[in-house]
Amino acid sequence: MLEKYKDDFLLLTEGGFIAVNQMDEEAAQRLFAAAALLQPKNVLPKIGLGYLHLCKLELKQAAKFFEEVLLVDPKNEMTSVLLGLTYSFMQNELPRAEKILSKALQESDDPLVKNLAHDTFTFIDKFVKKAPSPVELQAQTVHKKKKPL
Repeated sequence: MLEKYKDDFLLLTEGGFIAVNQMDEEAAQRLFAAAALLQPKNVLPKIGLGYLHLCKLELKQAAKFFEEVLLVDPKNEMTSVLLGLTYSFMQNELPRAEKILSKALQESDDPLVKNLAHDTFTFIDKFVKKAPSPVELQAQTVHKKKKPL
């Protein structure tokens, strides 16, 4: 029965990514689920779900999907860099992020992979390592406003 829709896999997957970019979570999930029904072994729907969670900053869920993809397809460079990007938002995973991104910069021939890895390193250096976080800034401001008794 699903045979006649096999050619629609890429359309459904692409539609899922478009729905994520339009912040339509329900449509994205449905499109990725439909694509997964057509090609259960293809990793693209899982990458899409990881991307959805990354966009929502649901970092543990995003990492879970990207890790699952890499178990099946360890040479998937874009997923690897997306995992590195995800880890860069998690303070306790920063060393893993840097390791993944360094490997991508050294080993990948794909300019998109290299650019994303490079930009993520720039983000880490500029915002994660050097600048205080918004929470730290707020704590500093609150601390300065308090006057000793």
